Amino acid sequence: MATVSAPRVGTRHRWVVLGIGVAAQASFSAMFSGLPVTGVELRAGYGLSTGALGFVVGCLGLGVAAGDLVWGLLTDRFGDRRILLTGLLSTAALMAGMAVGAAPADGTGTATLAACLFAAGALGGSVNGSSGRAVMTWFADDRRGLAMSIRQTAIPAGGAVGVALLPPLAAASGFRAVYAVLTGFFLLSAAATARWLHEPDRERTTPQRRAGRSPLGDPDVWRVALASGLLTVPQFAVLAFTAVFLHDARHADAAVAAAVVLTAQIGGGAARIWTGRRSDRGADRRTAIRVIGLLTALAMAAATATTHAPLPLTVAALATAGLLANAWHGVAYTEIAVTAGADRAGTALGLEGTTVFGAAFITPLVVPALLGATSWTAVWAFAAAAPLLAVPLTPAAVRASGRAPSSRAGSGR
Repeated sequence: MATVSAPRVGTRHRWVVLGIGVAAQASFSAMFSGLPVTGVELRAGYGLSTGALGFVVGCLGLGVAAGDLVWGLLTDRFGDRRILLTGLLSTAALMAGMAVGAAPADGTGTATLAACLFAAGALGGSVNGSSGRAVMTWFADDRRGLAMSIRQTAIPAGGAVGVALLPPLAAASGFRAVYAVLTGFFLLSAAATARWLHEPDRERTTPQRRAGRSPLGDPDVWRVALASGLLTVPQFAVLAFTAVFLHDARHADAAVAAAVVLTAQIGGGAARIWTGRRSDRGADRRTAIRVIGLLTALAMAAATATTHAPLPLTVAALATAGLLANAWHGVAYTEIAVTAGADRAGTALGLEGTTVFGAAFITPLVVPALLGATSWTAVWAFAAAAPLLAVPLTPAAVRASGRAPSSRAGSGR
């Protein structure tokens, strides 16, 4: 167990740190989720084919997957405040540069746009490990589940802001305005980070790893990360392809698809907080990940079985599956960070981001290929198989003879 000296600010400051983490994560999510939804305007403005549109949008997720582990390693080396500031400011600079010189009127080609979006993902993804490590540092284990779940809920919340704001802004004012607004989001988050994010200076015990051991050498860390990647498959399958499925195969109104996605996002966010809070009260996080994986697989199996059933049954199954597929983030991110220890949490969270965003990049490539070769029934069956595989992959709980994953190390009150 390691100790840190007493803080110059009160223990309530941890909620300010959580707020900074939420703001940083939401700023990134507004870009990551909002830019792809401007697809119609992107395609028309930059003169892209549909295939080229899919490629450049996919570069966002590919950039995150490529950069997250590096950022995590740097966070553990230089501290969460420094890396979070670096990531926010560099992403703001990139967005500002795109506003000045990478709008459609500047003659920006497909390769340049793809490179810019790859860089945006790689730089912006720095918030994943650095803000998560800040939360780990400030919150004791009996509060981390709730805190990390709230931070993870910033992803759908920030995404909702981007989805609501960026498409009409692109249509009305063009992409210079879109990139300028995103620049403002990142700068505001950076200003809050510079002003209020500090290392805690109080004595508090935190679960630590053995000195010198990297979490990348721990099989349990890898198993949680890989299981999280598998759990991402149904999440993105439902979010990205529900509207296409309901329109093409079931001839349903767009409002029906919107209701499914809204249920998945809002319900999933609430489920993240609920599961995180339960883990703080003694529920084992690894068991929670397994249960969520099994329930998600069952719900996706129901969606598979009701592909051609009466529409209300199909919609209910997809909405339930989407909700469950959004529920695991808080407990999984908390568990991988606690397994690594607070001093190595950045690396572990970086690995988690790599697998999650890697799956987010691969899933939209696999689903169209699978659909072209088979049917929607096979697509939803694929989305059911992935979380089922995550169940045995998730490591078992460590009982009394070992380090309990949900041990209450320090009160943090």
